[in-house]
Amino acid sequence: MKAFTQITALVAPLDRSNVDTDAIIPKQFLKSIKRSGFGVNCFDEWRYLDHGEPGMDNSKRPLNPEFPLNFPRYQGAQILLTRKNFGCGSSREHAPWALDDYGFRAVIAPSFADIFFNNCYKNGLLPIVLTEEQVEKLFQEVNAQEGYQLSIDLTKQELTTPSGEVFKFDITEHRKHCLLNGLDEIGLTLQHADDIQAFEAKRRQTQPWLFQQA
Repeated sequence: MKAFTQITALVAPLDRSNVDTDAIIPKQFLKSIKRSGFGVNCFDEWRYLDHGEPGMDNSKRPLNPEFPLNFPRYQGAQILLTRKNFGCGSSREHAPWALDDYGFRAVIAPSFADIFFNNCYKNGLLPIVLTEEQVEKLFQEVNAQEGYQLSIDLTKQELTTPSGEVFKFDITEHRKHCLLNGLDEIGLTLQHADDIQAFEAKRRQTQPWLFQQA
């Protein structure tokens, strides 16, 4: 998993509430358990004017010119700004995979669906909860200023605007540790690899019958 420490990056606005995981990555693309390759179909039904299916050449599909992520000014954005209850719907882990593969490192919203919120941390994506008033102010600034960037410092738990205004955000110490060090659940387990191997070696000696071939 990619570590997250601090970034200064372009912000893309998605001014919609209750964005569900089927909008983030439609069900027809859930045909792989690899974590890559989903970015081209992230927000598929909103990004394109036709109906997407697996295997299509996305480079030849007509783009929706009214969808913000297709605007030239938001190309290369790594921070997504959106509204309340982002990531609701089904529990598919493909949703944070798609956002990460698209290029987003952080999502800012007033609230997130619980399962999506937890899945973000397991995949190196930082979900930041701000108040609705703070989010509204950011939307106004993003819309007014082309090339609008935010700086996020996970160590300090701070988000800084171009004007120097600082917003603090909450995160548990465990989640913060995992993101700073790029540790998912497997990575956390492997930190104890020597202890696990020592335990298995001892068990092989004390309980050899468990390892006998049938």
